Amino acid sequence: MNMRGVRRFISMSMSMSILMLAACTTPPPQPESMRDPNANFSTYHTFGWVNPAGVDGRDAPLQLLDKNIRAAITVEMKKRGYVEGSENPDLRMVYETASADKVESNPVRVGVGVGGWGGGNVGGSVNVGTPSVRNYREGSLVIHAIDRERNAEVWQGRIAGRLTEGSLEPAAVQHAVSLAMKDFPIGPAPGNTATTQ
Repeated sequence: MNMRGVRRFISMSMSMSILMLAACTTPPPQPESMRDPNANFSTYHTFGWVNPAGVDGRDAPLQLLDKNIRAAITVEMKKRGYVEGSENPDLRMVYETASADKVESNPVRVGVGVGGWGGGNVGGSVNVGTPSVRNYREGSLVIHAIDRERNAEVWQGRIAGRLTEGSLEPAAVQHAVSLAMKDFPIGPAPGNTATTQ
């Protein structure tokens, strides 16, 4: 496999990993977010896009993934009152996906049981489990909102979790994006009944 093929394989693997976040095991993944305290979200009305690295017109799976992630982000932005479009949007949106191998260890477990049954007989047992180590794959999605005028990041949301079998289904992508954007501030679009944060 040549270097171009290796880069394409790595890029596809990393990008497709986010699709499996929706099927993570319990406990569910917890989103993290950061917000620029000096950013006034009441002044932002529109949003547009920055093209993520690794997505080009020759790679159909990445194009589909990019389309699904952008559609999911658009849904979340519109829910909060922002309008997509214009050549010079107030906020430029960009996302990143990644995956990494992780190790999980289970410590030694000791269980003690005591029981009794008729006739005054009492029994007991001690059970010792050996420690174990398991490898698993973790996927993450990071979404950035950049103030176009200042060229500064004003918000970032991240979700990460154990990867299991997944697909390119838009519903799985929407679920992961909605978790990552849980704390995205409400915008001031006309007719918006929610309060601006």
